[in-house]
Amino acid sequence: MSRRLLHLDAFSGAAGNMFMGAMLDLGLSRARLLEGLAPLGVDFKLVVRRVERHGLAARYVDVVVPKARSTEHARGRAHAHAHADPHAHERSHDHAHGSGRRGHAHRHAAGRHYVEIRRLLERAKLAGKVKARTLAIFEALGRAEAKVHGVRLDDVHFHEVGAIDAIVDVTAAALALELLAIDRVTCSPVALGHGRIDSAHGHLPLPAPAALELLTGIPTVPAHVAWETVTPTGAAILRTVVDEFGVLPAMKIERIGYGAGNERPGPMPNLLRAVLGTAGGLRGDRVVSIETNLDDFVPEHFDYLMERLFEAGALDVSFQHLQMKKNRPGFLLRVLARPADRDLLARIVFAESTAIGVRVAEWDRLVLERESVRLATAFGPVRVKVVTGVDGRREYSPEYDDCKRVARKRGVALREVVERVLDQARRELAE
Repeated sequence: MSRRLLHLDAFSGAAGNMFMGAMLDLGLSRARLLEGLAPLGVDFKLVVRRVERHGLAARYVDVVVPKARSTEHARGRAHAHAHADPHAHERSHDHAHGSGRRGHAHRHAAGRHYVEIRRLLERAKLAGKVKARTLAIFEALGRAEAKVHGVRLDDVHFHEVGAIDAIVDVTAAALALELLAIDRVTCSPVALGHGRIDSAHGHLPLPAPAALELLTGIPTVPAHVAWETVTPTGAAILRTVVDEFGVLPAMKIERIGYGAGNERPGPMPNLLRAVLGTAGGLRGDRVVSIETNLDDFVPEHFDYLMERLFEAGALDVSFQHLQMKKNRPGFLLRVLARPADRDLLARIVFAESTAIGVRVAEWDRLVLERESVRLATAFGPVRVKVVTGVDGRREYSPEYDDCKRVARKRGVALREVVERVLDQARRELAE
């Protein structure tokens, strides 16, 4: 069974219109996209242009609001657009505190409160998964703005994000994943620019406060450019739809698309690259190995050390017998983890063992696709690990701890619990 993968190469950051442009460049049908956006019930025109950024062909997307309507809105929201923003990454600058567009009257649209946007989306007859993703993106955006401005979520007023073009951007992102039948989304570390932007509240640092809040816990790298690479809308989309951040996973590449932001001076093109492909049960990632040799550690304490490491996110912990210098018996401790957890786990090794140094190395890893499914059994809920092989066949493994728990609770032999749960998983989870 092959899975459809989408990898985003955010070497120049991300914005809402860049994501939409990349999806269209991958082959997403403009007609189907417009058909899917129709339930929003808003008046707009989607303008898609072929452009060039540093010699690379890409698609640039603009959502145009009818001039008669936008002019009326512009009069009511003039204070939010007092300053033209030369650093706008998208065709609009999407901060809740407001900032300028590129000076076209038809680009202005009225701001809205978060609760208004939520009601609009809840009323729209969007497909269930599309609606859920769209609401999740806006909620992430709203919570970030609420935190940086010190207000309640329902009190957040989006000067720009609430505009029609941004609502279209966010909904289009959720819709594109459904129309392209994407099973999994990965993304490179996100490149961040530096400098400042002008807003209705004065100068703000880059990355913009809401964008930086949304990127908490997400791997980032410096872009070494003095302009905005990641907008709050772009950050909210990445935070909501990306399953894993890292290098390009193992896949059979089918298509590559480029979504363009505004033209920028500097050493790299202002583009978001999207790679679409398939993987048949095999994917790649990076892991870090933390190792140390111990010859004076009390073996009885291994259980506690292992427990602490797993609680902190270790993927695997192992001990091997060694014969060390001066003929002393000892142990090799090896911890496998995600690179982001390296320092935390190393601190635990130092705190809970006699180690005075550790060796660290990063490895490429190939793993079979797996997921954990909670099965409602006659014994109670039991988690089952489902692993998809390279030939598409599925294997099922009931979680030992869950089986042990229900076996003790029900007074049933552990072997019987495992066999019955495994039989049920094969019947109910097979495709």
